[in-house]
Amino acid sequence: MQERAKATRRSLLEAAAHLFAEQGYTATSVNDISARSGRTSGAVYFHYTGKEGIAVAVVEDRFATWPQLAERYGDEAVPPLERLVALSYDIAHALARDPVTRAGARLWTERTVIKASVPGPFALWTAATTRLLAQARLAGHVNEGVRPARAARALVPAFFGLCTLTEALEDTTVLDDRLTDWWHLTLPSLRPQPSPEVPGQAGETRTSEGHAAPERRRGPSGEAFGRTGLAFTP
Repeated sequence: MQERAKATRRSLLEAAAHLFAEQGYTATSVNDISARSGRTSGAVYFHYTGKEGIAVAVVEDRFATWPQLAERYGDEAVPPLERLVALSYDIAHALARDPVTRAGARLWTERTVIKASVPGPFALWTAATTRLLAQARLAGHVNEGVRPARAARALVPAFFGLCTLTEALEDTTVLDDRLTDWWHLTLPSLRPQPSPEVPGQAGETRTSEGHAAPERRRGPSGEAFGRTGLAFTP
């Protein structure tokens, strides 16, 4: 595709994404998209075959495929459980701040009024979560009793619900805190449980049942470890 055509497609997609995120699918017209993008309505029909086509393209661009997260997901130098947690913050931030991702999420929730098949992200997220949990269990960082596929099917919708309801009931400014609280509740159920006869490490906080309590600490880098405020010790 020529550079000019690519630029036109991108400007239309981004204009549509802003409108879909702000006012939803039904309230957005092809004329709105053309006016916002500075292109003609004919360009919408030429490049996307109409409003349904551009809506599906918006969903696929960031929400359903997450191409921008592939690098972190595939970083074998980072323990898989740490990658999973870090990815959750990246996705949450995109859902809160990135217009195209936000539009994709809103369009998916409004999919029943769109006369086209709107892809969802859940199969991709679930497969990625399953793989990371399986890798973590193989490395001894996840309890052997955890079944990666079943756990992933529970974690993914719970995470998406947390993001959606936090924004609806509170505000995206508290999303990091709510996600950190969620992981502090969730990680202990995933990690291997220490044997009662094994004494705790020096300085380790323990629960009344004798299990290691999740720590809150920040690393110096501001990346996955420090940014989430979670300790990723198996």
